[in-house]
Order: sequence, then structure tokens, then C-alpha cells
Amino acid sequence: MIRKAGYPAEVHVVMTEDGYLLTFHRIPGDNDSLPVLLQHGLLGSSADWVVLGKDKAFAYLLADQGYDVWLGNFRGNIYSKAHISLSPSNLTFWDFSYNEMGIYDSSAMITFITNMRSQPGHSMGANSFFIMASERPEIAQMVRMMISLAPAVFTDHMQSPVQYLMPFRNEIQMAIQLFFHDEFLGDSVRFLLEDICDQNIEFCSNIMSMIWGDDREQFNITLLPVILKNIPAGTSTKTILHFIQVFESGKFRKYNYGRERNLLIYNLTEPPNYNLSNITIPIVLFYADNDWLIDTEDVKKLYHSLPNVVDMYKVPWSKFNHVDFIWAKDAPKLVYDRILKIMKGENPKNVTSME
Repeated sequence: MIRKAGYPAEVHVVMTEDGYLLTFHRIPGDNDSLPVLLQHGLLGSSADWVVLGKDKAFAYLLADQGYDVWLGNFRGNIYSKAHISLSPSNLTFWDFSYNEMGIYDSSAMITFITNMRSQPGHSMGANSFFIMASERPEIAQMVRMMISLAPAVFTDHMQSPVQYLMPFRNEIQMAIQLFFHDEFLGDSVRFLLEDICDQNIEFCSNIMSMIWGDDREQFNITLLPVILKNIPAGTSTKTILHFIQVFESGKFRKYNYGRERNLLIYNLTEPPNYNLSNITIPIVLFYADNDWLIDTEDVKKLYHSLPNVVDMYKVPWSKFNHVDFIWAKDAPKLVYDRILKIMKGENPKNVTSME
């Protein structure tokens, strides 16, 4: 997709401390270009940042501005489904949540891009960065600024119908273990959805809108076949269970293994919270009113938990939803222009204050 758009493209693989092999896609800049890491959200991949195409996709806009663009892929998705000793058919391969993505994956990516200075992340990509920055501040110091698009840290006020599936976590876990060996929405499901949606594009678009918020004016439905070739990109069932745990508890904390295992792992009956007050690097938060997954109240809660938020911005489009940050027709004007100004050290007007 990158080469077809007329840009140079590279593939790099980095190994995490616990043996997962993560794939980067890169649009290289010059030797003195500032590196930027774009990190996808839940069930996404590096493809998220190029789907909009030339002159619109954020990865291309950054490349046009002379940045060295790195597109990361978390463990378990279609581009990072490898380990030095474990096969994806082995249940142990899938024994991770976004805790490991933060502590190991984000750390490995940032260390690999040794001169990186800025990192925008969407949804779970932002979530995992906050875990890494709270648990491994020495790695976070390699980053000049973190730009969070609809950060999925707190989800107490979620409006999406997805919330009604939460009480059935045990049944969902059993079904996925039985039929998919703990891989959640991987290749087989993506192929099925692609076949279904080829014949029913409007129906699939409506279902997707029900999940993250309806914004028909900003969604180019003709992109849906391209999107469904890459999404859902898959993750572990444990990652989904970790999100459910945070939704139910209202606390951004480590994975809950139950009282007995928590005592063995954490020496506590309850899992410890991630200490967001440890994060001292500058943080930028973007949010939207019509995001059914990450509500404004949840972004407020995150804002008050972080010590160094330098910009807090509500996208000025009333119907802007969770995936509009990467797929909206006007994302360049509504979101990316402001990010580019911030990255260049400019001081954009209309910063939102959250009290």
C-alpha cells in the first residue's frame, strides 16, 4: 500500500525481551529526519495509518513533512504473529494482555528507534504507552512527546453496545479458547467478514457505526473493502479480558488473575494500579464528543491523573467518533494539522481546559 502510494517502504523486525517478534513498516526519511512512531489501537495494525491514501493518511502527511515514519504492530496481530520459540497454535503464545504490550512491545519499539523524539498513538496504542511510561520511565525518557488520540485508559462511561457483552466474559473466553485457541478476531474471522461485507457493504458500515459512533459524513464507505483486508487484525483473548476488567472496576491497573494468583504474582490480593503520576514527559490528549468507546468523562479522568498534559483538544466536529481519528475524510484538517503544529513546537490556539 505504501509503495503503491509512491513512497519508499521498509520492513524491520524487533524482538521483545520475552521473545515476540514485532514487525515495523517504515517510510524512511533523511539521515537527520525526526523519527515518529505511529501505534495502532485494539484489533488494528500498521495499515490503519495509510488506509486513507495519499494526501490524507497521517503516515503520508508526516512523510511529506520530512519525518522518519515508523508504523508499529503489537504482538499477536497479523504482522507480529511470531515468537522465537512459541507457535501461535500454542496457547502460551496468547498468554498476554496490553500489560505486556506496554512493558515489552512499546519498550522494544522505542529502544529500537534509538533517536525517536515523538510518538502519536491511537486508543490502545496510547494505553500501552502509558503502561510503559509508568512502569519503565527510563524508556519513556527517549520520547520527547506523547500524542494520544482517544486514549483507551479509562472506559467507565462507555456508550457503545459493546458494554452489554461485558457480563458474558466467561462464556466469551470459553468459546474463543475452544474454537480459536485464545486468538481473538484473527485471520479466519477477518476473511469471513471480508466475504460477508463484499456483498453487504451498507449493512457492515451500519454495524461498525453502532460500535464506535455514527458519523456517516466523515466515513468514506468505498474504503471499507480496503479496511477489511487489514481489520480486525487480531489480538489475544486476555487483552479483551483486561479491557473488560478496567471497564468493570473503573481502575487502570494490572491484570487480575484472582485472589490466589494475585498473591503469588503481585504479593497483593488485588492487582496494583499503574502509577500515571510517574509519567513526566509532555502529553497531548485528543478526544471527541461522539466517541462511543472513550467518553469525554473518561478523558477528563485521565487528564486529572497525568502531571504534564500540555494540550487538551476536543475535535471540533460534533459527530466525530473513535475511528474518525484514522479514517475520517477530514481527519487532516480536524486532527492532523494540529498535531503537526504541536510537533513543530508551535502553540495552537483553542486548548481545552478540563476542570
